[in-house]
Amino acid sequence: MTLYERCKSDWETLRREAGISNSDLQGFLEYAAQFLGNCGNYKSFGDSKFVPRVSPKVFEALAATSPKSQILYARTEGTIFGHHDPGLMHLGYTENGHMTTYYPDSPTITKDDISIIGDFLEQKKLLPENTRLKKNKSGDFDLLIASAITHPPHDASDVGDVTEWELEGKLKGKKLRLIFGDHQEEMAKIALNIKRAEQSAANETQAKMHEAYAKSFGTGSLEAFKQSQRYWIQDKGPMVETDLGFVETYRDPHGVRGEWEGFVAMINQERTKAFGKLVESAESMIPKLPWSKDFEKDKFLSPDFTSLEVLSFAGSGIPAGINIPLCVFDIPEISLTLASNYDDIRQTLGFKNVSLGNVLGAKAPNEKIPFISASDLDVYQRCREGAFEVQVGIHELLGHGTGKLLQETSPGEYNFDVKNPPIDPVTGKPVSTWYKPGQTWGSVFGSIAASYEECRAECVAMALSCDFGILSIFGFGNGKEDLDGPAGDILFVAYLQMARAGIVALEFWDPKSKKWGQAHMQARFSILRCFLDAGEDFVQLHHTKEDLSDLTIQLDRSKILSHGRPAIERYLRKLHVYKSTADVEAGKKLYEDVTYVDDEYWGGKVREEVMKRKQPRKVFVQANTVIEGDRVVLKEYEPTLEGMIQSYAERDV
Repeated sequence: MTLYERCKSDWETLRREAGISNSDLQGFLEYAAQFLGNCGNYKSFGDSKFVPRVSPKVFEALAATSPKSQILYARTEGTIFGHHDPGLMHLGYTENGHMTTYYPDSPTITKDDISIIGDFLEQKKLLPENTRLKKNKSGDFDLLIASAITHPPHDASDVGDVTEWELEGKLKGKKLRLIFGDHQEEMAKIALNIKRAEQSAANETQAKMHEAYAKSFGTGSLEAFKQSQRYWIQDKGPMVETDLGFVETYRDPHGVRGEWEGFVAMINQERTKAFGKLVESAESMIPKLPWSKDFEKDKFLSPDFTSLEVLSFAGSGIPAGINIPLCVFDIPEISLTLASNYDDIRQTLGFKNVSLGNVLGAKAPNEKIPFISASDLDVYQRCREGAFEVQVGIHELLGHGTGKLLQETSPGEYNFDVKNPPIDPVTGKPVSTWYKPGQTWGSVFGSIAASYEECRAECVAMALSCDFGILSIFGFGNGKEDLDGPAGDILFVAYLQMARAGIVALEFWDPKSKKWGQAHMQARFSILRCFLDAGEDFVQLHHTKEDLSDLTIQLDRSKILSHGRPAIERYLRKLHVYKSTADVEAGKKLYEDVTYVDDEYWGGKVREEVMKRKQPRKVFVQANTVIEGDRVVLKEYEPTLEGMIQSYAERDV
């Protein structure tokens, strides 16, 4: 940004002044655009570090043209280019040698420490999404809470006047201090501008939502944030949608602490009609899922489901669909999901779905599509956007919107008949596990929760996309089963697209650390494995060459209903019941087994071919709004590296 200030987008003049080549400048601009698009130098989708394709001397020469840039570059101490420590090339736990800023200046903090304090905070009913955790040399801990003020009044804090606790169990004798004011400057700006936005609210519900936002961002209260989400759900059909906060927990290795993001978008009324029809049909579709009413909410709370055109999305990645609370996101090309931490709201007030239409439809020019056979390429290209829209719609509404958590809601109070518990359809025996008071789905399933819930919702989408009535809602077919017609094409491409995503997922498997770097791609891989295990050659990975250089997916369209759907439903039933009953032991074993990657075939030959054919991920150049007199004017930018940088510089945040 300081270099942009220096040259005002005249990069050629800056290049000559710095004495670098055209290719050197191109390499710098490529890195800068990727850095801005990912909000940092770790991929938002993959959690691995990327480094410039040019030498440090190029950065030094450019920085030397601006005193401010020179100071800022010196502070990096060369870490931009650091790649010799394999552990630090990935986000993860410090004890495993990985990088994280959720546990700052804490080289000795362990996964056990984080878990113990997480359980302790659960008992104290203090939510973790807007916090970071620091371990001091003394062995005591600081919980850093994002807020505009450092000493919130007792009636605005989620824990009253408490500022310190004595820890228990393995950490007995140690203390946990609550330190408010993390990201204080940023949170103060946000809280102030949210209060200003309240003055332009379209209705009382929106005004209350903004008031709750301002309280949360000012004081650090996540109970206030939950209240904002209650109002957000109740604000039905606004022409302009917005939501923000510490939402996605993907980048926290422990899967509980959130990343800040927010969006502003406008409703596409025509596309919203199809989603409205899907909502109307939801109650008739839920009984078609492979579990009994014992594992489903007593009443389906019909959500608002709208198609939006994004004006601005602030965050490390732009999704294609959202389910709130707490957000469940779908990223373009590959659906991306976060398990809801606020199931208490979802179970009582319901939820809200949006599909981000102009993100769904965004395609790179001359985009290559590996692993699709030549015979399937035409139908794939013709139907993939429609298939993905159907997938996102079902995924958000009937994936994340279904299911009941069996809970002891308070001591001795249950939301099911504990004396006559429901029969587990997997074991055939009465359920013996459930959520205890204070427990949430996220706190029980921990680091696998996001990927696991993503997988469950995607399986719902795969199962119900076989329903030709749903396909007709989106304008495909007449509701009658016809595998060879337009609806059959959409169904075929939906399954083919998922199978392809499962192969491409191996890009995000790290053979050195033996870990998945992207939770949602882990889910896609598991669904591919489910397809391959469906039997009767429903899905095959076809190749004639030893090195798999001609690898393609062969998916038998005629067996989607007879083999594909039943296989998915068997897998989905287990995922769902284990989640509903808090059976983390069985759920973790199931999921880790099906996402296991061996060294020779999946982690070796197949992954090697995936890496050879991998395509660059998109970064999105976003518009800005400016006030000219009494008019708000939309300013758009060229879809280039220079346009990306200019858009951020003129956003001035």
